Amino acid sequence: MIDRVLGFSLRSRLLIALLALGVIGGGAFALGQLPIDAFPDVSPTLVQVVTEAPGLAPEEVEKLITYPIEVSMNGMPGVEQVKSISAFGISQVSVYFRDDVNIYFARQLSLEKLQDAKSQIPPGLGEPKLGPITTGLGQVYQYVVTGAGRDPTELRTLQDWLVKYNLRTVPGVTQVLSFGGDVKQYQVQVDPRALLQYRVTLTQVRDAVRANNRNVGGGFIERGPEEYLIRGIGLAETLGDLESVIVAERNGTPVYVRNVAVVAIGPEVRRGAVTMNGGGEAVTGIVLKRIYENTSQVIAAVKDKVGDINRSLPPGVRVRPFYDQAELVDRAVGTVRDALIEGAVLIVVILFLFLGNVRSALIVTTMLPLSLCLAVALMAFSGFSANLMSLGGLAIGIGMMVDGGVVMVENVYRQLSEARHAHAGAVSAEAKRQMILASATEVGRPIAFAIAIIIIVFLPLFTLQGVEGKMFRPMAFAISFAMVGSLVFSLTVIPVLCSFFLRGGREADTWIMRQVKRPYLPALQWSLRNRKAMLGGAVAALGISLALLPFLGTEFVPILEEGSILYRATLAPSAGLSEGIRTATALETMAKAFPEVDEVISKIGRAEAGGDPEPVNNIEAIVTLKAGQFRKTGRDKAALVEAMDKAFAQYPGVAFNFSQPIANRVDELLSGVKAQLAIQLFGDDLDRLVESARQIQRVVAAVPGAVDVQVEQVTGQPQLQVRIDRAAIARYALNVEHVQEAIELAVGGERAGQVFEGVRRFDITVRLQDVHRNNVDAIGRLLIPTPDGRARVRLSQLARIRVVTGPKQISHNDGQRRIVIQLNVRGRDMGGFVAEAQERLAATVRLPTGYFLKWGGQFANQQRAMRRLAVIVPLTVGLIYLLLFSSFGSLTQAGLIILNVPFAMIGGILGLALSRQYLSVPASVGFIALFGVAVLNGVVLVSCINALRRDGMDLREAVYRGTVLRLRPVLMTATVAILGLLPLLFSTGAGSEVQRPLAAVVVGGLITSTILTLVLLPTLYNWVEERGPAAAETVAEGI
Repeated sequence: MIDRVLGFSLRSRLLIALLALGVIGGGAFALGQLPIDAFPDVSPTLVQVVTEAPGLAPEEVEKLITYPIEVSMNGMPGVEQVKSISAFGISQVSVYFRDDVNIYFARQLSLEKLQDAKSQIPPGLGEPKLGPITTGLGQVYQYVVTGAGRDPTELRTLQDWLVKYNLRTVPGVTQVLSFGGDVKQYQVQVDPRALLQYRVTLTQVRDAVRANNRNVGGGFIERGPEEYLIRGIGLAETLGDLESVIVAERNGTPVYVRNVAVVAIGPEVRRGAVTMNGGGEAVTGIVLKRIYENTSQVIAAVKDKVGDINRSLPPGVRVRPFYDQAELVDRAVGTVRDALIEGAVLIVVILFLFLGNVRSALIVTTMLPLSLCLAVALMAFSGFSANLMSLGGLAIGIGMMVDGGVVMVENVYRQLSEARHAHAGAVSAEAKRQMILASATEVGRPIAFAIAIIIIVFLPLFTLQGVEGKMFRPMAFAISFAMVGSLVFSLTVIPVLCSFFLRGGREADTWIMRQVKRPYLPALQWSLRNRKAMLGGAVAALGISLALLPFLGTEFVPILEEGSILYRATLAPSAGLSEGIRTATALETMAKAFPEVDEVISKIGRAEAGGDPEPVNNIEAIVTLKAGQFRKTGRDKAALVEAMDKAFAQYPGVAFNFSQPIANRVDELLSGVKAQLAIQLFGDDLDRLVESARQIQRVVAAVPGAVDVQVEQVTGQPQLQVRIDRAAIARYALNVEHVQEAIELAVGGERAGQVFEGVRRFDITVRLQDVHRNNVDAIGRLLIPTPDGRARVRLSQLARIRVVTGPKQISHNDGQRRIVIQLNVRGRDMGGFVAEAQERLAATVRLPTGYFLKWGGQFANQQRAMRRLAVIVPLTVGLIYLLLFSSFGSLTQAGLIILNVPFAMIGGILGLALSRQYLSVPASVGFIALFGVAVLNGVVLVSCINALRRDGMDLREAVYRGTVLRLRPVLMTATVAILGLLPLLFSTGAGSEVQRPLAAVVVGGLITSTILTLVLLPTLYNWVEERGPAAAETVAEGI
């Protein structure tokens, strides 16, 4: 098969050249179509059901809304987990599906089940709705609406009805959330004393406003030849229209709304705010990208639309971005792009130094654009995006891409040189073609087999699941696509280019090869004579390196550097919105004092519609940074975070947590908390949960490395409970509903219609004036009318009113109540931290019967990934061994090549230790890549020795001669792989944190693996084959 491919290529040289040009053209076209993202989207297949229930306490939200929705959602096919949060005025149920479930199908199923849930939710308590169809990376663009001299209500109105409306039309945008400022509202503020004076009730006021604000259609009439539409116009358009509404008639005199209430424009009751740079409140917007959309294209379209919007806004008002994910995309992609370019340049240089021939070096170099273009085309066809991991796969494989070409060109060049020397220079064209065909055939099968093994080596990455699968699968596909290209072009394009441009030269070694051979040849001879000492030294080195493993520390994935900071400040559970605004402003002023900080934008609580169900005592701030200032101050971002943490410590009772915008969002979606680690404690009683959680917090906080240790706030919310006295209401012929409706309308207020201003619409609300409802005594003085309307009874006479402490929020996992202790780890590895923490918890904490805890967050991801790799990697090594045996026909020789795998670990482990990297999933991927190259070099070396023995050469001479012949290609393959990864090893760009442990493993491992391949492998081959069957039997078949 391979012989026929080589023969066809050399007979159809122009066709092969045209096909190669077609690949380059196709790759260039595909590159323009390839979606571009910063990182692979690791978000789960998630459907969120959000129900706004204004005024309801967490207990009622849990019982009346959350529970029916949870029960309905649990029965759906493909559901893995259901989580929920029940907080004041809002329920959020998160339904997690298997990754193989299509998100649109999941939403369709959820909508169907939601109909069952709605029938179980009492009327008037809120309408469950599906959250936006986005992901953890969906918040791609955030902006502030500024305008000197404009009040927050005016800016918020412009945001809601002009900016947001236009941004929603951008292709790829699924939602735009408004946050901050005041929502305009027409308010009917009722005076209870006037109600008493005019003998009307609050309910009558509400009903009158509703009944006097309506347009209707009366159909049409025909008048002669024309048709007239009939419209009944009765919508309120001004404050005066509302004031003129008649509520009742007393003694022939109408009672107007203006007689019992003040009608004014005011702000809607809000549960959140935004402050900025310590300068007060601001109005902001968050653009959410639809799932599967091209991030770069969406952001570019949003920016274009923002430009149009700014031209249409009133003078002095403009939209200004403060968070733009495109900047992160550019930095992350730029990191890998630079590594690719630098690696390619280094590879070209090293090829020239080893081959000593410009033409040979350039021919091998053509493998890079060809393989990369084919990989890009296949990525575009398969629906992958260009991101840190997929492009990182190409950067990792850039050295391996040329391996086949190196072996092919080196063998052809060497044999052409020998032929020219033998024929005194002149070789006919046909003889040259036959010579190239023979040379290519000689190494074609080993090349194909070795590249196939490299592809097989990456099979474990395809089996990864969850976060690690979504992160590293694109890398595995990218490498595999590139290596397929390398295989194809090594056997087609490279022989053709050799026939066009390669002439051969002098047989003398290049300068660099002479320098290598000077110490190497004596070392090889010594090793062949002292094989026991050589083997003992290698085994000792392996043992020492394995002994280092427990001291390396473990983690899931290094933290990706996003170039910005996100901090969360959690105030006391009783803190209100005004206190949150005051604290956020003060923290912003402190943060702005650091020279590295550019801007600080804080979100307090939650937006009026959509977004996360955050309480008003929660502050979440994005800190954008000045990159150039870090060089001036001499500290890095970690030091800045530590300094900010110390500065914020002057706020006792406020808990802080530092993260990054995307990391924070992804952590929350995966584990339900906004931190790296989550200890979930399950049980029924909230008070006992809190007591046990605080015990766990104290123990975990004492473990070295623990920072930002917080217990989820589930209690501590002050409540004003109005407990109805049934005997008292019976005396006045009242029922519970009468009293509850009065409380709801008087204190909470009720929507009574809308006022339209063109297409803009604003709610009309009716409730008591603030002074008559803003304290315990005022609420106790509320007057409840009796059914006959003849008397009014104070609420304090009908109910017991008292202040108690109740739940802040109630969280569920699969229907079970739970509380979370969340934390981050700094200054040590996560695996070692968790092991120590678990040991201390087991020794000191005793949970009540029926209560249990689970570790979540990144630790759970790490454990899952390591368990799977621990099974799949040995199976893959076993599969490679079987393939080697099938090709070489010798268990012994297959075993000798596989021995390269454990010995390659020596340098990999040392590389991690010297670069101070933890053993992580990226490091494991590095070991996988390392095994492939190690096996490749072993295949090339053993194949050459076998070929010489088949030609009748003595064993010892064949081992020595074959090793020397393959010294240059083995060194070249290893060196180009190392140099291809050096830029990633020393890169400090965005995302380099994930690539660095991988590069450290491969670079370190290739150094030791290459040395052992060139010294230990021939020694062991000679030793084993001396004791084995005759040479003819051993090497008659195989590669």
